[in-house]
Amino acid sequence: MRRDVFQAIADPTRRAIMVLIALQAMTPNAIAEHFDTTRQSVSKHLQILTECELVKQEQQGREIYYSLEIKKMKEVDIWLEQFRKIWEARFNQLDDVLLTLKNKKK
Repeated sequence: MRRDVFQAIADPTRRAIMVLIALQAMTPNAIAEHFDTTRQSVSKHLQILTECELVKQEQQGREIYYSLEIKKMKEVDIWLEQFRKIWEARFNQLDDVLLTLKNKKK
């Protein structure tokens, strides 16, 4: 089943997992130590993140390490950029209104 990236990052546990593995690859057991949940639950979250290509797996000996897939995160950032520009324009408009109000009080 192909999952949507935004459904995947909507879950707070999956976002926390992504933050954990952003700096260094980790095994599922190492990741699970950071959560008050079962190893199986963490594995399910990792499976969803892997299906969405937000994380990648790398076999090292007997262990599987998970790391953040930067290319996919850049795609998300590019999509969000359009909204960032709208928000910044609105904040700039608000700054102008506040400055006008401040100058009228003087």
